Amino acid sequence: MSQIELTTLGKSCEFFNGKAHEKSIDENGQYIVVNSKFISSEGKSFKRTNEQMFPLYKGDIVMVMSDVPNGKALAKCFIIDKDDTYSLNQRICCIRSNKFDTKYLYYQLNRHEHFLAFNNSENQTNLRKDDILACPLIKPSMEEQQRIVSILDEAFAAIDQAKANAEQNLKNAKELFDGYLQSVFENQGDDWEEKKLGEVIKLEYGKPLDETKRKSNGKYPMYGANGIKGRTDEYYHDKKSIIVGRKGSAGEINLTENKFWPLDVTYFVTFDEKIYDLMFLYFLLSRFDLPKLAKGVKPGINRNEVYEIQALFPSLEEQQTIVRQLDTLRAKTQKLEEIYQRKIADLEELKKSMLQKAFAGEL
Repeated sequence: MSQIELTTLGKSCEFFNGKAHEKSIDENGQYIVVNSKFISSEGKSFKRTNEQMFPLYKGDIVMVMSDVPNGKALAKCFIIDKDDTYSLNQRICCIRSNKFDTKYLYYQLNRHEHFLAFNNSENQTNLRKDDILACPLIKPSMEEQQRIVSILDEAFAAIDQAKANAEQNLKNAKELFDGYLQSVFENQGDDWEEKKLGEVIKLEYGKPLDETKRKSNGKYPMYGANGIKGRTDEYYHDKKSIIVGRKGSAGEINLTENKFWPLDVTYFVTFDEKIYDLMFLYFLLSRFDLPKLAKGVKPGINRNEVYEIQALFPSLEEQQTIVRQLDTLRAKTQKLEEIYQRKIADLEELKKSMLQKAFAGEL
Protein backbone atom coordinates (compact mmCIF):
# COMPACT_ATOMS: atom_id res chain seq x y z
CA MET A 1 0.00 0.00 0.00
CA SER A 2 1.69 3.25 -1.12
CA GLN A 3 1.41 6.75 0.37
CA ILE A 4 -1.05 6.05 3.13
CA GLU A 5 -2.27 8.56 5.68
CA LEU A 6 -3.07 7.66 9.27
CA THR A 7 -6.09 9.62 10.42
CA THR A 8 -9.14 9.35 12.67
CA LEU A 9 -12.82 9.22 11.99
CA GLY A 10 -13.23 12.66 13.55
CA LYS A 11 -10.68 14.22 11.21
CA SER A 12 -11.93 12.53 8.04
CA CYS A 13 -15.68 12.09 8.43
CA GLU A 14 -18.89 13.80 9.51
CA PHE A 15 -20.74 12.23 12.43
CA PHE A 16 -24.48 12.44 13.16
CA ASN A 17 -26.66 10.94 15.89
CA GLY A 18 -30.13 9.55 15.21
CA LYS A 19 -33.40 10.52 16.91
CA ALA A 20 -35.97 8.59 18.94
CA HIS A 21 -38.81 7.14 16.85
CA GLU A 22 -40.62 5.06 19.47
CA LYS A 23 -43.69 7.31 19.53
CA SER A 24 -43.99 7.56 15.76
CA ILE A 25 -43.86 3.90 14.71
CA ASP A 26 -46.49 3.11 12.08
CA GLU A 27 -46.57 -0.27 10.32
CA ASN A 28 -47.88 1.48 7.21
CA GLY A 29 -45.39 4.34 7.41
CA GLN A 30 -43.56 5.68 4.38
CA TYR A 31 -40.05 5.46 5.85
CA ILE A 32 -37.98 2.58 7.23
CA VAL A 33 -36.57 3.20 10.72
CA VAL A 34 -32.87 2.35 10.77
CA ASN A 35 -32.33 0.76 14.18
CA SER A 36 -30.10 -1.96 15.61
CA LYS A 37 -32.31 -4.80 14.42
CA PHE A 38 -32.44 -3.37 10.90
CA ILE A 39 -28.63 -3.22 10.71
CA SER A 40 -27.94 -6.56 12.39
CA SER A 41 -30.39 -8.29 10.02
CA GLU A 42 -28.82 -6.64 6.96
CA GLY A 43 -32.02 -4.70 6.36
CA LYS A 44 -34.37 -7.69 6.48
CA SER A 45 -36.14 -6.76 9.74
CA PHE A 46 -37.50 -3.27 10.21
CA LYS A 47 -40.20 -0.93 11.51
CA ARG A 48 -41.78 1.99 9.68
CA THR A 49 -42.70 5.60 10.41
CA ASN A 50 -44.31 8.54 8.62
CA GLU A 51 -41.95 11.00 10.32
CA GLN A 52 -38.52 11.21 8.70
CA MET A 53 -36.79 12.71 11.74
CA PHE A 54 -33.30 12.25 10.33
CA PRO A 55 -33.21 11.63 6.56
CA LEU A 56 -30.52 9.31 5.22
CA TYR A 57 -29.04 9.41 1.74
CA LYS A 58 -27.52 6.87 -0.61
CA GLY A 59 -23.91 6.21 0.42
CA ASP A 60 -24.39 7.06 4.10
CA ILE A 61 -22.85 4.54 6.49
CA VAL A 62 -24.91 3.79 9.59
CA MET A 63 -23.51 2.04 12.67
CA VAL A 64 -24.88 0.51 15.89
CA MET A 65 -23.69 2.38 19.00
CA SER A 66 -25.21 0.22 21.77
CA ASP A 67 -25.46 -3.49 22.45
CA VAL A 68 -25.70 -6.08 25.21
CA PRO A 69 -22.51 -7.60 26.66
CA ASN A 70 -20.63 -9.52 23.94
CA GLY A 71 -23.39 -8.62 21.48
CA LYS A 72 -22.89 -9.24 17.77
CA ALA A 73 -24.52 -5.96 16.70
CA LEU A 74 -22.11 -3.50 18.34
CA ALA A 75 -20.35 -1.39 15.66
CA LYS A 76 -22.03 -3.33 12.87
CA CYS A 77 -22.39 -1.13 9.80
CA PHE A 78 -24.76 -0.85 6.84
CA ILE A 79 -24.54 1.21 3.64
CA ILE A 80 -27.71 3.12 2.77
CA ASP A 81 -28.75 2.13 -0.75
CA LYS A 82 -31.26 4.82 -1.76
CA ASP A 83 -32.49 8.33 -0.98
CA ASP A 84 -35.78 9.34 0.70
CA THR A 85 -36.41 5.87 2.15
CA TYR A 86 -34.90 5.77 5.63
CA SER A 87 -34.91 7.65 8.95
CA LEU A 88 -32.11 7.27 11.53
CA ASN A 89 -33.09 6.03 15.00
CA GLN A 90 -31.40 6.96 18.30
CA ARG A 91 -28.26 5.05 19.35
CA ILE A 92 -27.46 4.61 15.66
CA CYS A 93 -25.01 7.00 14.06
CA CYS A 94 -24.55 8.16 10.50
CA ILE A 95 -21.07 8.63 9.05
CA ARG A 96 -20.37 10.60 5.88
CA SER A 97 -17.08 11.34 4.14
CA ASN A 98 -15.82 12.60 0.78
CA LYS A 99 -12.29 11.44 1.59
CA PHE A 100 -13.02 7.73 1.39
CA ASP A 101 -14.54 5.33 -1.08
CA THR A 102 -17.81 4.39 0.65
CA LYS A 103 -17.26 0.64 0.43
CA TYR A 104 -13.65 0.98 1.60
CA LEU A 105 -14.74 2.99 4.63
CA TYR A 106 -17.48 0.43 5.33
CA TYR A 107 -15.02 -2.46 5.23
CA GLN A 108 -12.70 -0.60 7.59
CA LEU A 109 -15.36 0.52 10.10
CA ASN A 110 -17.57 -2.56 10.28
CA ARG A 111 -17.01 -4.15 13.73
CA HIS A 112 -13.73 -2.25 14.06
CA GLU A 113 -11.60 -3.54 16.95
CA HIS A 114 -11.39 0.03 18.34
CA PHE A 115 -15.14 -0.06 19.04
CA LEU A 116 -15.26 -3.68 20.23
CA ALA A 117 -12.61 -2.90 22.86
CA PHE A 118 -15.25 -0.92 24.81
CA ASN A 119 -17.18 -4.16 25.47
CA ASN A 120 -16.34 -5.37 29.01
CA SER A 121 -18.49 -8.56 28.76
CA GLU A 122 -20.51 -7.51 31.82
CA ASN A 123 -22.51 -4.36 31.06
CA GLN A 124 -24.28 -2.95 28.03
CA THR A 125 -21.83 -1.14 25.77
CA ASN A 126 -22.74 2.43 24.81
CA LEU A 127 -20.29 4.04 22.43
CA ARG A 128 -19.98 7.79 22.98
CA LYS A 129 -19.46 10.31 20.21
CA ASP A 130 -15.89 10.99 21.34
CA ASP A 131 -15.15 7.23 21.34
CA ILE A 132 -16.31 6.99 17.75
CA LEU A 133 -14.50 10.12 16.54
CA ALA A 134 -11.24 8.76 17.99
CA CYS A 135 -11.36 5.60 15.85
CA PRO A 136 -8.07 5.30 13.91
CA LEU A 137 -8.38 4.96 10.14
CA ILE A 138 -6.01 4.17 7.31
CA LYS A 139 -6.46 6.42 4.28
CA PRO A 140 -4.58 5.51 1.10
CA SER A 141 -5.21 7.21 -2.24
CA MET A 142 -8.70 6.93 -3.69
CA GLU A 143 -7.33 4.76 -6.48
CA GLU A 144 -5.78 2.37 -3.95
CA GLN A 145 -9.00 2.29 -1.92
CA GLN A 146 -10.95 1.28 -5.01
CA ARG A 147 -8.39 -1.38 -5.90
CA ILE A 148 -8.70 -2.92 -2.43
CA VAL A 149 -12.51 -2.80 -2.59
CA SER A 150 -12.45 -4.61 -5.94
CA ILE A 151 -10.32 -7.42 -4.50
CA LEU A 152 -12.41 -7.73 -1.33
CA ASP A 153 -15.71 -7.65 -3.22
CA GLU A 154 -14.64 -10.50 -5.48
CA ALA A 155 -13.19 -12.58 -2.63
CA PHE A 156 -16.17 -11.99 -0.32
CA ALA A 157 -18.63 -12.94 -3.05
CA ALA A 158 -16.90 -16.31 -3.38
CA ILE A 159 -16.72 -16.74 0.41
CA ASP A 160 -20.40 -15.81 0.82
CA GLN A 161 -21.40 -18.38 -1.81
CA ALA A 162 -19.33 -21.06 -0.09
CA LYS A 163 -20.90 -20.06 3.24
CA ALA A 164 -24.41 -20.21 1.76
CA ASN A 165 -23.68 -23.73 0.45
CA ALA A 166 -22.39 -24.82 3.88
CA GLU A 167 -25.45 -23.31 5.61
CA GLN A 168 -27.77 -25.15 3.22
CA ASN A 169 -25.91 -28.41 3.90
CA LEU A 170 -26.24 -27.73 7.63
CA LYS A 171 -29.96 -27.15 7.22
CA ASN A 172 -30.28 -30.36 5.19
CA ALA A 173 -28.49 -32.34 7.91
CA LYS A 174 -30.89 -31.04 10.56
CA GLU A 175 -33.91 -31.69 8.35
CA LEU A 176 -32.74 -35.26 7.75
CA PHE A 177 -33.02 -36.05 11.45
CA ASP A 178 -36.22 -34.02 11.93
CA GLY A 179 -37.84 -35.81 8.98
CA TYR A 180 -36.97 -39.23 10.34
CA LEU A 181 -38.17 -38.24 13.81
CA GLN A 182 -41.46 -37.10 12.34
CA SER A 183 -41.89 -40.35 10.41
CA VAL A 184 -41.31 -42.44 13.54
CA PHE A 185 -44.25 -40.86 15.31
CA GLU A 186 -46.48 -40.76 12.23
CA ASN A 187 -46.03 -44.47 11.42
CA GLN A 188 -47.01 -45.87 14.79
CA GLY A 189 -48.05 -49.49 15.31
CA ASP A 190 -51.54 -50.75 16.03
CA ASP A 191 -50.63 -51.43 19.64
CA TRP A 192 -49.61 -47.83 20.39
CA GLU A 193 -51.87 -46.36 23.05
CA GLU A 194 -53.22 -42.82 22.87
CA LYS A 195 -52.89 -40.76 26.03
CA LYS A 196 -52.79 -37.17 27.17
CA LEU A 197 -49.34 -36.00 28.22
CA GLY A 198 -50.78 -35.28 31.65
CA GLU A 199 -51.34 -39.03 32.09
CA VAL A 200 -47.67 -39.74 31.34
CA ILE A 201 -45.54 -36.90 32.72
CA LYS A 202 -45.66 -34.37 35.51
CA LEU A 203 -44.15 -30.94 35.05
CA GLU A 204 -42.74 -30.10 38.46
CA TYR A 205 -41.91 -26.50 39.38
CA GLY A 206 -38.29 -25.44 39.66
CA LYS A 207 -37.13 -23.49 42.69
CA PRO A 208 -35.20 -20.21 43.21
CA LEU A 209 -31.58 -20.52 44.31
CA ASP A 210 -29.96 -17.83 46.42
CA GLU A 211 -27.03 -16.03 44.79
CA THR A 212 -24.77 -17.05 47.67
CA LYS A 213 -25.24 -20.71 46.73
CA ARG A 214 -24.26 -20.24 43.09
CA LYS A 215 -20.65 -21.21 42.39
CA SER A 216 -18.77 -21.08 39.10
CA ASN A 217 -17.05 -24.40 39.92
CA GLY A 218 -20.01 -26.04 41.64
CA LYS A 219 -20.62 -29.79 41.39
CA TYR A 220 -24.04 -29.59 39.78
CA PRO A 221 -25.58 -27.67 36.85
CA MET A 222 -28.22 -25.04 37.49
CA TYR A 223 -30.83 -24.86 34.71
CA GLY A 224 -32.73 -21.86 33.47
CA ALA A 225 -35.45 -21.84 30.82
CA ASN A 226 -33.06 -22.30 27.90
CA GLY A 227 -30.20 -24.32 29.38
CA ILE A 228 -27.46 -24.26 31.99
CA LYS A 229 -27.17 -20.89 33.75
CA GLY A 230 -24.45 -21.70 36.24
CA ARG A 231 -23.40 -24.24 38.82
CA THR A 232 -23.96 -24.99 42.51
CA ASP A 233 -22.88 -27.49 45.16
CA GLU A 234 -26.52 -28.30 45.91
CA TYR A 235 -29.04 -30.26 43.88
CA TYR A 236 -32.83 -30.20 43.90
CA HIS A 237 -33.50 -33.37 41.87
CA ASP A 238 -31.33 -36.49 41.77
CA LYS A 239 -32.42 -38.15 38.52
CA LYS A 240 -31.78 -37.30 34.91
CA SER A 241 -34.76 -35.39 33.54
CA ILE A 242 -36.03 -32.96 30.92
CA ILE A 243 -36.17 -29.24 31.57
CA VAL A 244 -39.07 -27.33 30.00
CA GLY A 245 -38.82 -23.54 29.99
CA ARG A 246 -41.69 -22.07 32.04
CA LYS A 247 -40.95 -18.32 31.84
CA GLY A 248 -38.88 -16.33 29.38
CA SER A 249 -37.67 -18.95 26.88
CA ALA A 250 -40.93 -20.75 27.50
CA GLY A 251 -41.30 -24.15 25.86
CA GLU A 252 -37.58 -24.74 25.24
CA ILE A 253 -36.52 -28.25 26.27
CA ASN A 254 -33.15 -29.52 27.52
CA LEU A 255 -31.87 -32.82 28.88
CA THR A 256 -30.30 -32.63 32.33
CA GLU A 257 -27.45 -34.37 34.09
CA ASN A 258 -28.20 -36.91 36.84
CA LYS A 259 -28.29 -34.34 39.65
CA PHE A 260 -29.24 -30.73 39.04
CA TRP A 261 -31.00 -27.60 40.28
CA PRO A 262 -33.96 -26.35 38.20
CA LEU A 263 -34.55 -22.63 38.71
CA ASP A 264 -38.02 -21.20 39.25
CA VAL A 265 -38.39 -20.25 35.55
CA THR A 266 -38.48 -23.94 34.65
CA TYR A 267 -40.45 -27.13 34.91
CA PHE A 268 -38.71 -30.49 35.16
CA VAL A 269 -40.25 -33.76 34.02
CA THR A 270 -41.02 -36.72 36.27
CA PHE A 271 -42.57 -39.98 35.05
CA ASP A 272 -42.87 -43.71 35.73
CA GLU A 273 -39.57 -45.24 34.57
CA LYS A 274 -41.14 -48.72 34.52
CA ILE A 275 -43.42 -47.67 31.68
CA TYR A 276 -41.64 -44.85 29.82
CA ASP A 277 -38.15 -44.15 28.53
CA LEU A 278 -36.64 -40.72 29.22
CA MET A 279 -35.13 -40.26 25.76
CA PHE A 280 -38.35 -41.36 24.08
CA LEU A 281 -40.18 -38.67 26.04
CA TYR A 282 -37.51 -36.13 25.08
CA PHE A 283 -37.83 -36.94 21.37
CA LEU A 284 -41.62 -36.88 21.68
CA LEU A 285 -41.67 -33.47 23.38
CA SER A 286 -39.28 -32.06 20.80
CA ARG A 287 -41.91 -32.77 18.13
CA PHE A 288 -44.43 -30.44 19.75
CA ASP A 289 -43.99 -26.72 19.25
CA LEU A 290 -44.28 -25.97 22.96
CA PRO A 291 -43.13 -22.31 22.63
CA LYS A 292 -46.37 -21.59 20.74
CA LEU A 293 -48.23 -22.16 24.03
CA ALA A 294 -46.42 -19.23 25.65
CA LYS A 295 -48.53 -16.21 26.58
CA GLY A 296 -47.97 -12.82 28.22
CA VAL A 297 -45.48 -9.94 28.08
CA LYS A 298 -42.81 -12.19 29.58
CA PRO A 299 -43.87 -15.38 27.79
CA GLY A 300 -44.99 -18.15 30.09
CA ILE A 301 -46.44 -21.64 29.70
CA ASN A 302 -49.29 -23.11 31.73
CA ARG A 303 -48.49 -26.76 32.35
CA ASN A 304 -52.18 -27.68 32.20
CA GLU A 305 -52.17 -26.81 28.50
CA VAL A 306 -49.21 -29.13 27.96
CA TYR A 307 -51.05 -31.88 29.83
CA GLU A 308 -53.93 -31.72 27.32
CA ILE A 309 -51.72 -32.60 24.33
CA GLN A 310 -52.58 -36.03 22.90
CA ALA A 311 -49.83 -38.47 21.94
CA LEU A 312 -49.38 -42.16 21.10
CA PHE A 313 -47.13 -44.45 23.16
CA PRO A 314 -45.74 -47.90 22.36
CA SER A 315 -44.48 -50.43 24.90
CA LEU A 316 -41.32 -49.61 26.88
CA GLU A 317 -39.38 -52.16 24.82
CA GLU A 318 -40.40 -50.52 21.54
CA GLN A 319 -39.68 -47.06 22.97
CA GLN A 320 -36.13 -48.20 23.71
CA THR A 321 -35.73 -49.66 20.20
CA ILE A 322 -36.88 -46.37 18.68
CA VAL A 323 -34.46 -44.43 20.89
CA ARG A 324 -31.51 -46.58 19.76
CA GLN A 325 -32.40 -45.93 16.11
CA LEU A 326 -32.81 -42.21 16.69
CA ASP A 327 -29.56 -42.02 18.70
CA THR A 328 -27.65 -43.68 15.85
CA LEU A 329 -29.03 -41.28 13.25
CA ARG A 330 -28.59 -38.28 15.54
CA ALA A 331 -24.91 -39.15 16.08
CA LYS A 332 -24.37 -39.23 12.31
CA THR A 333 -26.23 -35.97 11.65
CA GLN A 334 -24.45 -34.24 14.54
CA LYS A 335 -21.10 -35.15 12.96
CA LEU A 336 -22.29 -33.61 9.70
CA GLU A 337 -23.53 -30.52 11.54
CA GLU A 338 -20.15 -30.12 13.27
CA ILE A 339 -18.36 -30.32 9.91
CA TYR A 340 -20.58 -27.66 8.32
CA GLN A 341 -20.50 -25.40 11.40
CA ARG A 342 -16.72 -25.60 11.44
CA LYS A 343 -16.60 -24.76 7.74
CA ILE A 344 -18.87 -21.73 8.28
CA ALA A 345 -16.64 -20.54 11.14
CA ASP A 346 -13.53 -21.04 9.00
CA LEU A 347 -15.05 -18.96 6.21
CA GLU A 348 -15.78 -16.14 8.65
CA GLU A 349 -12.18 -16.29 9.86
CA LEU A 350 -11.00 -16.13 6.25
CA LYS A 351 -12.98 -12.90 5.82
CA LYS A 352 -11.38 -11.41 8.92
CA SER A 353 -7.93 -12.45 7.71
CA MET A 354 -8.47 -10.79 4.34
CA LEU A 355 -9.61 -7.56 6.00
CA GLN A 356 -6.55 -7.55 8.23
CA LYS A 357 -4.31 -7.99 5.19
CA ALA A 358 -6.17 -5.25 3.32
CA PHE A 359 -5.53 -2.68 6.03
CA ALA A 360 -1.96 -3.86 6.62
CA GLY A 361 -1.02 -3.21 2.99
CA GLU A 362 -0.70 -6.90 2.12
CA LEU A 363 -3.26 -7.16 -0.70
